[in-house]
Amino acid sequence: MDIFEALHSGEWYLPSDPALVREQTLCLEKLYDYNATRPSEPEKREALLWEMLAELGEGCYLEPPFRANWGGRHVHLGNNVYCNFGVTFVDDTHIFVGDNTQFGPNCVLATADHPLDAAQREAGYQRNFPIRIGRNCWFGAGVLVMPGVTVGDNVVVAAGSVVTHDLPSNVLAMGVPCRVRREL
Repeated sequence: MDIFEALHSGEWYLPSDPALVREQTLCLEKLYDYNATRPSEPEKREALLWEMLAELGEGCYLEPPFRANWGGRHVHLGNNVYCNFGVTFVDDTHIFVGDNTQFGPNCVLATADHPLDAAQREAGYQRNFPIRIGRNCWFGAGVLVMPGVTVGDNVVVAAGSVVTHDLPSNVLAMGVPCRVRREL
């Protein structure tokens, strides 16, 4: 298996592979440029997002600083997605976000998983699982979404929650770990 395919396979691989590091560094250079834009440069920001992201819908806004392991290369945003200050997409594999979804400050969507086995962890292995977020969702400040999670449509996740399992559509969820509290 090609090292770039390994990112998306769910299998263990070494992210320190020189080919990966070279490509990732190029992505991070664009992310640096994005985060260095001035508030008066919305056209420049949008042009950079088109270069950086896998998919960019209409009307998206990502407030700098925006952080992403691959500079957004594996991030797919629908229309009218809003990300407040400090949102982090650990996009070692694909992250899909549906239309009209909003993220409060300092939310983290993390696709990377690390070994429980100490020897594997010491060697630097990792594997990745995609995250899928539905349409018209709201994530309060500081929400963490773990690898492989799918969130349905019209979901509200309360601030500070840690989403470790899939959430169905049309619910309010909160807590550590995050649990469905009621239907919406």
